[in-house]
Amino acid sequence: MELTELVDRLDDELRTDDYADLDASANGLQVGPDETEVEHVAFAVDGVDATFERAIDVGADALVVHHGLSWGGFDRVTGRTYDRLEPLFENDLALYVSHLPLDGHQELGNAAGVADVLDLENRTPFGELGPEYIGQRGTAADAYSPDELRKRLEDSLETGGQPVQSLEFGPEEIDEVAIVTGSGTDWLDEAVDAGADALVTGEGKGKAYHEAREAGIHVFLAGHYATETFGVRSLQELVEEWGLETSYFDVPTGL
Repeated sequence: MELTELVDRLDDELRTDDYADLDASANGLQVGPDETEVEHVAFAVDGVDATFERAIDVGADALVVHHGLSWGGFDRVTGRTYDRLEPLFENDLALYVSHLPLDGHQELGNAAGVADVLDLENRTPFGELGPEYIGQRGTAADAYSPDELRKRLEDSLETGGQPVQSLEFGPEEIDEVAIVTGSGTDWLDEAVDAGADALVTGEGKGKAYHEAREAGIHVFLAGHYATETFGVRSLQELVEEWGLETSYFDVPTGL
């Protein structure tokens, strides 16, 4: 498959253009030649030295990640930026990035993956960002206690051995759950307005403690990395259906 075809297919599935004015990440193809053949695509959460090296070791032609290299562009290609780009150029490794489009995808996205883990039903988009959404909410098939929900997350997510933190200020039974992966506590008020008993996200901000306490809602902090492995894994399955060889690299940060 030509790289341009792979990029076009991914952009269409993820509606990359719809997030162009909403996301600091330069989504789509960040590094790559105009024309090249792709047979092997690697997948990882982060576009960093560790994942570049693994992709090169397996002979991948392209690497698809959630967190890329360009956040608002490069002023200079020097220092650490140069060091990260150099192996891509030297090994003809293309880099494709999908940040908020992959968060917001209601079937393949990160929040959808967490909702699968929690067996949520009656799902709807959640986490408004302009005209788009970056999360999902739904109803638990069976109500959770706070301990049960935390344990389900710890047992199912790649937390790097770290516990799931929780701010337990909500009801004894959790039925309605809102999800924004990564750093999502800015959507706590929206979760409250939506009638959620709990907000599940990756990492928090200091103000979230008192906001959750005053609003009477649970907040579960399951790790930025741990909540964002689902999207790239779903894309891997999709690309395999397109007939390409794939690899996935798990490089948990514990954060």
